[in-house]
Amino acid sequence: MSYDRTVRLAATDFDTAVAAVRRALADQGFGVLTEIDVTATLKAKLDHDMEEYLILGACNPPLAHRALEADRSIGLLLPCNVVVRRDGDHMLVQALDPGTMVTLTGLDALGPVAEEATARLDAALAALSAP
Repeated sequence: MSYDRTVRLAATDFDTAVAAVRRALADQGFGVLTEIDVTATLKAKLDHDMEEYLILGACNPPLAHRALEADRSIGLLLPCNVVVRRDGDHMLVQALDPGTMVTLTGLDALGPVAEEATARLDAALAALSAP
């Protein structure tokens, strides 16, 4: 089962990619609630060097509200994680496929929420790969 939606960005630097992801998410009604700098954390805690890797916890409040009304436990899968990471000379932007909520819970009531979240995330990802 595929659980991600991924785009590969043309050669760009990490900070530019992160800023573009934040803008694209905001344009689709997502705010970033959390940020985990995996690279810095692994360096500080384990003295391990790895490529640039950032996890953004993105949330669209109206969608989150609808999902929570359908299933209070869905908070375990919120917010939508979006990863920005270096992959060789390119940046990858990966978002958790919102359809995973429906698959994992088996709740049909989450279907419309997942469909709208997917459309918005896909639009954000498409904006990143546009020329």
